Amino acid sequence: MTAIALRPPEVVMRLQRLGAAHPTRLSFLRQLIRRATREQWHARKDRFELDDNGFGRAVYAVETPARTYSLVAFSTPLDDEKRSDRVIAQAWDTSYVLYDGLPDAAEIARLEANAPLQEAGRFTGRELVLARANKSVRLFEEVASALAHGRQPDEEQLLGVGYLMRTTAVYGNGKFGIADRDEIASRPELSGSFQAEMLTVWLIRSFILDLVDHIAYRRNPTGAARLAPDLRRALGVGNATGLGMAPFLVRHPLLTHSWFLARETALARVRVEPYAGEAERKAFLQALTDLRRRVARWYSDDSRQAAATRLLADDLATLAGNLDRLLAKPRPWDALYRLAEDRFSLEGQEACVSLILEPHGDLVDDLGDTMKADETPGHGIDGSVTCGSLRQALLDSYSWAESVDFAEPAANARFWYVSAEKLEPRLGERFEEDGAELEQPLATARDALNLAAALAQEPASSRVAEFLLRRPEWRHAARRAQIVARFPYSEIRDNLIGAELRPVDILRAKLAFFGARSFDPRSDRWLRIALFSGEPLIEDVAAAASTGEAA
Repeated sequence: MTAIALRPPEVVMRLQRLGAAHPTRLSFLRQLIRRATREQWHARKDRFELDDNGFGRAVYAVETPARTYSLVAFSTPLDDEKRSDRVIAQAWDTSYVLYDGLPDAAEIARLEANAPLQEAGRFTGRELVLARANKSVRLFEEVASALAHGRQPDEEQLLGVGYLMRTTAVYGNGKFGIADRDEIASRPELSGSFQAEMLTVWLIRSFILDLVDHIAYRRNPTGAARLAPDLRRALGVGNATGLGMAPFLVRHPLLTHSWFLARETALARVRVEPYAGEAERKAFLQALTDLRRRVARWYSDDSRQAAATRLLADDLATLAGNLDRLLAKPRPWDALYRLAEDRFSLEGQEACVSLILEPHGDLVDDLGDTMKADETPGHGIDGSVTCGSLRQALLDSYSWAESVDFAEPAANARFWYVSAEKLEPRLGERFEEDGAELEQPLATARDALNLAAALAQEPASSRVAEFLLRRPEWRHAARRAQIVARFPYSEIRDNLIGAELRPVDILRAKLAFFGARSFDPRSDRWLRIALFSGEPLIEDVAAAASTGEAA
């Protein structure tokens, strides 16, 4: 069987395509759901101590084959003027900790004194993830009111939003004193990318749904309805994500490469399949139907996203209209992909990639285990190479950047820096704001070309080590050049400091790997999304395993 080449990074790693990314069955929340279902994790409410207004604390315990983890949730009053999605907020409707084990009363009291403070609190290595979330106030109240009156909320309105609360931060990896990544990386259930964070959000979803049911019941103990099971499953957890996350794909090149390589390898495996079986056809049609339903409800005030969503709806209609014909062809999945490549928008093309992978878990799910990387040892600078060879590697890897004139103000318009207030990445306007001297090394294309120019002044046979001893300011660019030469999906192949940059494109690419849907840009620098919408509830995974369902 003749193999199909992977899509090249020159196609995959462009900002416009990254900004059209869709979640796939390799997304991290889908990987977590499959493991939990396969291993029949058991989730239960260990505590649920809330007053009539839904304020108090709750503990949700999850038993895996090896360990127990607990979501410790706190719901507190919040004045409307203090409610904000911004990272600089200091109070939230709810706050959470993913705890290693089952906390006793003393531990819960300690967390209750600290978790609502978030960054200002004090934490230990027993805490794995720290999170907070705010209500979508009007919708949350309308759902609680409808249930209290014994009726279900308006389905169209509810699913048009897709969540009752949205998180404004989900912190892991040792921030603010919680456990370092190294403490849990060897645990199979948490070893994959962002598995602890996804588990936290999955549990938060159950707490939110139980919270609205609880408030409705307390308002009308004899007549309140519970949120219908199909609506519970349809709802996810919202998230507001901004610039703090944007540089992640740049700062973690090996991890980025592993994510994209896995997805592209999966696509190539499926495209080479010689025929479409009945089970695969049925699964694809179901996935296509589900996506068309989601797209019909996908609303955004952002004019660019709204236009892209309209084109996507047209693309999916075209796909549906040609499905029987294409699936009858040799290599039917390749035929579907080539139709998308030839005729669809970028949104449509990337949605088609997601759909093609959906029926082929047996063929691609093993690639989830490859979507991680150790970025510390073994990837230093090889100083023994010559200046000439490093320069050639730069010109080869960054040939796409040679058309960018960084002497032009528009090409050099922005700079990345770390805010003093929150110690998180921010984007400055180089010719309008002070602070360019604090620029972070995220202008990868500019720095690569400048390093190549500096190396051109050196004897071609001289060693890079000797050059860097004299010019240490180029160490970051030299290291990156050697990484990109070996790991081609590690670099975004666009100018990251230009006036046309939309950081939300980078954000969407990362969030799609998490499993996010309903992308709603609120500006070019932040967006809202939904996680776990339409996915099984964590308390249902054991039942799903016994009936043969899989994510």
